[in-house]
Amino acid sequence: MSKFAAVTIAALMLMAVFVSSASAAASVNTVEVRSPVFSGSALSGITVDFDYTEFAGFYYDIDDNIGSETLQINSAMVSDPRTIDENGLVYTSTIQEIDYAYDDWTGQFPKMGFLAQDYVPVNGQPDVLSKLILDSDDKYTLRVGQSLDLGEGYTVTPKQIDVEGDKVWLELSKDGVYLDDQVITVTNSDVENSTWDYEEDDVAGEDDVVIMRAHVNEVFQGQTDSLAVIEGLWLISNEPMEVESDDTFDALEVTTIGDNYLELKNKDDLTLTKNKEIVLAGDMKIKTADSDDVRFYFYKDITAPGTYEVRGSVASGAGTTTWDESSFAGFYYDLDADIASEEMQVTVTGTRTIAEDALIYTTTIQQVGYEYDDWDGTYPKMGFLAVEYVPVNDQPDVLSQLILDSDDKYTLRVGQSLDLGEGYTVTPKQIDVEGDKVWLELSKDGVYLDDQVITVTNSDVENSTWDYEEDDVGGEDDVVIMRAHVNEVFQGQTDSLAVIEGLWLISNEPMEIESDDTFEALEVTTIGDTSLTLTNKDDITLTKNKEIAIAGNMFFKTADSDDLRYYPYAEYIVGGNVTVPTGNETAPTTGNVTAPTTGNVTTPAGETPAGETPAGETPAGETPAGNETPVDEDTPGFEAIFAVGGLLAVAYLVRRN
Repeated sequence: MSKFAAVTIAALMLMAVFVSSASAAASVNTVEVRSPVFSGSALSGITVDFDYTEFAGFYYDIDDNIGSETLQINSAMVSDPRTIDENGLVYTSTIQEIDYAYDDWTGQFPKMGFLAQDYVPVNGQPDVLSKLILDSDDKYTLRVGQSLDLGEGYTVTPKQIDVEGDKVWLELSKDGVYLDDQVITVTNSDVENSTWDYEEDDVAGEDDVVIMRAHVNEVFQGQTDSLAVIEGLWLISNEPMEVESDDTFDALEVTTIGDNYLELKNKDDLTLTKNKEIVLAGDMKIKTADSDDVRFYFYKDITAPGTYEVRGSVASGAGTTTWDESSFAGFYYDLDADIASEEMQVTVTGTRTIAEDALIYTTTIQQVGYEYDDWDGTYPKMGFLAVEYVPVNDQPDVLSQLILDSDDKYTLRVGQSLDLGEGYTVTPKQIDVEGDKVWLELSKDGVYLDDQVITVTNSDVENSTWDYEEDDVGGEDDVVIMRAHVNEVFQGQTDSLAVIEGLWLISNEPMEIESDDTFEALEVTTIGDTSLTLTNKDDITLTKNKEIAIAGNMFFKTADSDDLRYYPYAEYIVGGNVTVPTGNETAPTTGNVTAPTTGNVTTPAGETPAGETPAGETPAGETPAGNETPVDEDTPGFEAIFAVGGLLAVAYLVRRN
């Protein structure tokens, strides 16, 4: 290979690494969307309430500036800082009329959030709620006979196009069973006449319910192909949820069904016991701090595979707005210790301009306790662009990904590997005959890194913990990469077991940050002893109806409105190659994620395909035989290793040959 070719390939590889790491959404196992944080003192003498502008779990339409849900705690019904009396928590949701995503349709349809999920009230009834499956203005080009999957088993298929080329015969099916068909006359001058409104009767007692709307934009009768172009799709479930007075949803009970709203209250006292996750109703929960001080927030967990936005509170017009952990759930926050890291201040001048250096993002190192409570001390943690990191040796400009911080318990047989994530595995190689020592081995991507003999004693947690260190990690030496605590060992007649309880792991490939480094719209301006400051290096124009990259997985979203409304959001991928520690098994793997429209559709350039979006899969990690490091001969309990080791070496050589 020529020197020029080698340099070119290396440069392309570096560019690929930069592009993929600069703006990729963060991959996580779950997304927690939280409300503002409340304290016990906040419940004394005042009424606490919040709505869709402050809690990203509630339904909100930024274009029309309408939301649906509010939650209130009446301080008069709080008997002590940890008890919300019966009927003291009031949840209300009100129907809103919103525009279709396809702008050429006139009129609106009703929409309502209910317990942090979006629904369509059937025929405007707040107690008959149908799931909104699809509301799209994407364009799909279908050949005759080709089905477009709309979701929930629904498919629409062009059966024929007339020879004059201005009509198409469409068929709708569900789960492969025919439902209805319609001949559509296509005319650009009459959108409603080119739209098929499919209705059903007796949908939870409601008649003449429009289940689907499909607009045909164009048809084409060629010599070889007959094509129909669908632009404008809307679909709801024909199996709605019916809500009745006195119905209960976990801790809440339906107290009022109004003409256009629902009201629910807690049917019993709610006790905010510390360090609890309390199911409130549906997807909504309450999380309390592991602290004698009363501190809690409401939240919604998202675990279904897909890409999600976690938004901050809504800002409007010119002026200065500051987002922190309480107003932007994408920012790092530790409820137990009540510590946060990130803050972003934005000043808008004129009508829509954030002038150079008028966006100031600051993040500061915080010391947090390990998840495993029996470990003494703390470790540094810092949010950076809405992702959590560990500053290596307390350096704010050397940030390592926190792979694992767990107090879960794992029981492993000798030789059984525990996948920690990012290719790391820990394996108990042997347990001594006296049953108080275990020989552990750490590998990465199947390559041996180090081993350690751990003496297990309940009275000395630190002595039962292996701190694995590496040098030259982002230029730092003596960096603890992994902590593993062995809680117990067992030497039986048939099984030798080690119980690991307490795991902590960071990446040994940190991100190194230098002054003047740029992250999309932001530039590093200050690297302090414990903090980083970034500002926008150019003006940012908050053009209406845009998603504007800030940095990393942080964006602004602006309303499709002449009035300036915007909010920051962080983007996360659930199920994107995220490994959960497991013993000698395949880590939990997310299957294919199917987009709302998933038909086998051939789409011309410039149009949206209706294909499938597969999620990544996490392969099970295996630890290959061999590559073992001998233990000191004086180590008690391991005298048999060398006899067995000779046999293993022979087996290894034979296996290699």
